[in-house]
Amino acid sequence: MKRRRMRGKVQKLIKPANPAQAEKAEVHINEADDLYREIRVENVLKNEEGEEVSLKPGAEVDVIVEADSNATIKKPDKA
Repeated sequence: MKRRRMRGKVQKLIKPANPAQAEKAEVHINEADDLYREIRVENVLKNEEGEEVSLKPGAEVDVIVEADSNATIKKPDKA
């Protein structure tokens, strides 16, 4: 398993137009390219006891990109 961890911060919470849909959390990722620094994800997580919880505005979070080893290739050596 290969992974990369980046720090992010919850900028705001977005209420759904349709109450049947989940609230979204907008997360700002400093390490991302300018046009891709904000992502929106469903604001539904589980705590250690398995209970559903939500992120708060201003929360510091880790954004993890993870891939199986067979989904990656070795970078060529730099000259």
